[in-house]
Amino acid sequence: MAKQSDLLKPVINIKNLIIPGSNSHLWQFSRIGGINRVNIVSGNDIANLRKLDQKLWTALSCPVNGLETDTRTLELIDTDNDGRVRVPEVIAAAEWITSVIKNSNDLLRENKSLPLSAINDQTEEGKALLASAKQILKNLGKAESSEISVSETSEVEKIFQNTILNGDGVIIEDSTDISELKKLIGDIITCIGNITDRSGKPGINSDHAEAFFTACNEYSEWQKQAETDEKNILPLGSSTGEAYDSFASVKTKIDDYFVRCRLAVYDDTSAPVLNALTQRYEAITEKDLSYDMKEIASFPIAKISQTKTLKLKEGINPTWEKAVENFTRLVVAPVLKKENSITAEEWEKLSHIFDAYIGWIYNRKGTEVEGLGLEAIRNYLNSGIKADLIALIEKDNTLKTEAENILKVDKLTRLYCDLHTLLKNFVNFSDFYSPDKYAVFQAGKLYIDQRCCDLCINVADMPKHNSMAGNSGICLLYCDCVHRTKGQKMTIVAALTDGDIDNITVGRNAVFYDRKGGDWDATIVKIIDNPISIKQAFWSPYKKMSKFFSKQIEKLAASKEAEVDTAITSNIEKTTAKVDIHLSESVKSKQPEFAAPVIPSVAPQPFDIAKFAGIFAALSLAIGAIGTVLISALAGFFELKWWQMPLAFVGIVLCISGPSMVLAYLKLRKRDLAPVLDSNGWAINAKLTINIIFGRTLTHLAKLPENSKVNMTDPFTKKNKPLIPILIISIVIIAAAIYALWFYGYLDKWGIWKFRI
Repeated sequence: MAKQSDLLKPVINIKNLIIPGSNSHLWQFSRIGGINRVNIVSGNDIANLRKLDQKLWTALSCPVNGLETDTRTLELIDTDNDGRVRVPEVIAAAEWITSVIKNSNDLLRENKSLPLSAINDQTEEGKALLASAKQILKNLGKAESSEISVSETSEVEKIFQNTILNGDGVIIEDSTDISELKKLIGDIITCIGNITDRSGKPGINSDHAEAFFTACNEYSEWQKQAETDEKNILPLGSSTGEAYDSFASVKTKIDDYFVRCRLAVYDDTSAPVLNALTQRYEAITEKDLSYDMKEIASFPIAKISQTKTLKLKEGINPTWEKAVENFTRLVVAPVLKKENSITAEEWEKLSHIFDAYIGWIYNRKGTEVEGLGLEAIRNYLNSGIKADLIALIEKDNTLKTEAENILKVDKLTRLYCDLHTLLKNFVNFSDFYSPDKYAVFQAGKLYIDQRCCDLCINVADMPKHNSMAGNSGICLLYCDCVHRTKGQKMTIVAALTDGDIDNITVGRNAVFYDRKGGDWDATIVKIIDNPISIKQAFWSPYKKMSKFFSKQIEKLAASKEAEVDTAITSNIEKTTAKVDIHLSESVKSKQPEFAAPVIPSVAPQPFDIAKFAGIFAALSLAIGAIGTVLISALAGFFELKWWQMPLAFVGIVLCISGPSMVLAYLKLRKRDLAPVLDSNGWAINAKLTINIIFGRTLTHLAKLPENSKVNMTDPFTKKNKPLIPILIISIVIIAAAIYALWFYGYLDKWGIWKFRI
């Protein structure tokens, strides 16, 4: 694998790659992953990114979230807030940062903080940023510091914590020393709501102020209607509202009462029926009436009579006594000047005295501020305090530029520290192709089956992965991960680029370590199977043949076992049937109860020598045919000269393994990470090839440490039964003997071997 310094070496014919129309800047390119990729080797390269043909960028866009880099930095670059960082936005960020620092080469250092001396104070914007940076440090109590870090510029609330006005157009109670304004700001927050000030405290802006005074004016005008037409709208003066509430609480029941009275007048025989509540009383007699007041409340408010008069002091349903008492005191007595009863005509009169009040209440406005009281509301409207409040808000707005410059320092610091990292993972992907670096999309490491997979990526869109990731030609393992302590869940995809996949199946568990060192329990949920290595391809045909023969033997054994089980079951059933028949015959012949039944013996099946001979003959023919093939093959092999034998063996192996090895080699050379990243929201503009050599650096197989000692004595190995070595030695001796007999012609003399070359 090439070193980082090697990746930055330009190709020989660099002048042929200079973009037409951009001769003012000389670009350097390197051949990485089969693609000419631009080198970012100086601050001047960063400043001139606009002159680099977009067709030569490795990526055209990337997602803001889900990458192993500062998300806030990407959000600041994403000026249109669409969740994607695009080429024009990267160019704009590069041009801005290089215009406000003295030496653009500093960006390549990827420092963790911004020295104040690096800010270009020869420009107006640079001067403002330098002043703002110093103000931030002063607000944080670090006025003597000569540099500022991202962690310091990120603490917006601490930066503005002790500021009275901070340019965000939001004022808080502490923004003024005038008590009346403090109270007004507090009332607006209570009635209208609040917005958080940059200091982290609740405050208000001009919209809140306008909404508050609009509500105050509407409420005042609404109250003025009642003051102008008090006789109709407030017939009972200040107690009209309470009186109306008492009237509304009994209106339905009293309406019901007078309707029943009219029915009783209409048909004098209906009165007993209307008053007949015997069955309903019987239903609640056995109950605790203190818990059944709701059911009693459903009864008529009073006993029905033909007089069409409702007595208010006696005969009232117990559950309605209090409501009727309030109604009598607040409405009947003031209007009718009586308290004992009301007639249907009087009730009709009472029903209309609140018509104007109801319409007025229905059109109520300014309810947000009603709790302040009419006096306080009109005081705010007439005192001219609104102008003072708006002036205070405008005073805060005058500091907008200074405050925005303070926030710009955060952008400046982040780009100073992180922009070069983004360019190495956006313009040329040099971090991905560097063995000592991790790309921003690499989420961590997956340990499984004695190997470590370095190329692990968070899965943002599984359906898109299902449709696109298979085109990468990479063997991919999709794993559901659960954090062991936090309980968080995510899905990753790991690229398997070395070794084999023999022991890896869906459902197998592994361990994933994220970039921060956190460990996650991982379970394989999906595998996209593609070639992994030439070694795997070499053994693949033999493993497939082994699996095929194993399956066939298993099928044969299973079928034979089924035949034996069927035969045994059949014999047992036949024997049981004969015993049952014999017992039934014994009963018919009145066999004594104490006599044991005589079970007829089942005669053993006679040995079918003809069938056995046929089976033996078939086996002999099969073995003979196989032996003939083997002998013919061995004969042809032994007839070769000694130096031809290894070549023949190699040729046989190549015939078996060669096609799969060639096919695997062609596929391995074409492995491309681009479809996987495209599935995650990237727009990749060039291939991200993972060839065989590079693939070995992304998946690490288990290796013993250097100079380690290994005890080859395995206590669990079978002892004193070296069957395999003995078998191999025996085969070699027999083969040598056959060869010797054939070479000296004995097999020909004995008639066993009938042909020679």
